[in-house]
Formats: sequence, C-alpha cells, structure tokens
Amino acid sequence: MAKIFQSYSDMVADIHDGATLLVGGFGLCGIPENLIIALRDKGVKDLTVVSNNCGVDDWGLGLMLQEKQIKKMVSSYVGENKEFERQFLSGELEVELTPQGTLAERIRAGGAGIPAFYTPAGVGTPIAEGRETRVFNGKEYLLEPAITGDFALIKAWKADKLGNLIFDKTAQNFNPMMASAGKITLVEVEEIVEVGELNPDHIHTPSVYVQRIIQAPSFEKRIERRTVQKA
Repeated sequence: MAKIFQSYSDMVADIHDGATLLVGGFGLCGIPENLIIALRDKGVKDLTVVSNNCGVDDWGLGLMLQEKQIKKMVSSYVGENKEFERQFLSGELEVELTPQGTLAERIRAGGAGIPAFYTPAGVGTPIAEGRETRVFNGKEYLLEPAITGDFALIKAWKADKLGNLIFDKTAQNFNPMMASAGKITLVEVEEIVEVGELNPDHIHTPSVYVQRIIQAPSFEKRIERRTVQKA
C-alpha cells in the first residue's frame, strides 16, 4: 500500500546524486511541478532524467537544468528551452534523442519486464549507427532497449489511499508508463479520496505501481505557449 506523505522534502529525501529519474508530462501538461521544485531545492545532482522534454527555461525540469543538476537527458523533444540548447552545444549536458513513440514504448517495456524490442523507427538514420538491426519479413528493424528508473515522478488528478490513480484528460500522457517503470514511484495529486470512492473502471494506474503519495497545496498548470485569436 502506498504511503501518504505530508512533506515534499520527506517525499524526495532518498533521491540521491546520480539517480535515474522518470518524469511524467508532455510539454508543461501533467508535469509533477512541485516534486521538481522539491528536487531543485534539495540540490541533488548528476541526474539522468528520462522525460518527453525538459520543460522551459523557468519552469518544470528547466528549473533543475538552470542549477546544472541534470547530467543526461533522454528525450524526444527539446525545442522550447534555450538553456538546454546552450548546455548541449557547450558539452555540459549529454542528450539521448529518441523518437517519441519509441521513447514511450521503451518505458512501457521497462514497466512490463521486457528487456528490448525491435522497431522500424530510426532505421537508416544517425540513431541506428553502430546498433543492432534485424530483418523481419523483408523489412529492417532496430533493437531498442527498455528503460527503467530508480525513481518515477508523477502527477495525477486523483488518488485513493491505496495509491490507485486517475489522470485528467491529456495530463495522462507519459505518466502511467513512467509510474510502471520506476522502482520507487512518487505521485503528487490534486485530491486524495477514501478507498472505494474511485470507480475501478476509471483507474488508469493501479496502486501496485505506487509507493508514495502527497496531496499538493496547489498547481500552477502553466501554459507552455499561449496563443490568442486576433480580434
């Protein structure tokens, strides 16, 4: 059964230098923003972070990037962060770019205990250079290893006291697969309810994948790029 925490510092107390973190979210949607702030304040460093992207310069994982806490990023998109660009081009940050569908499947495979799989994505590109390929039915495929992490940082809409999770619309994104592939999964939620209050048919992530829960005091839920219609 998941343990309910009252303090963010206690939630992240054992996240250590050099850890591999799986962080949910897509852009700024569904990111565990308060857990990220807690890690920034803790000062942990030399992290390998697996996430679709690295936030923006002043929010999300970009906050940890500013403090040079991230040693390596495994991502599919990095185009909204100037500090990310600067650190990568200067050699301060190691980056492993992975096609988005492949990234999702590598994490899902890790959570399912599948060590690797073949995919056509990336064949014939620099991603495949020096790596194992195999032909199935006349088509070449690239072997991709699964991804797991020491810790997963997740944001959900609602949890019960056992740790069963429901995500809200597109804020679900990478969060369920990250939760399944982390050895220890930390979840911040908007609401915690009693066991039995969640419809079992609506649960996205079962409690077996969740070790720690905290109810956040608030979420900013920033918009990555605001566009308005001209009058």
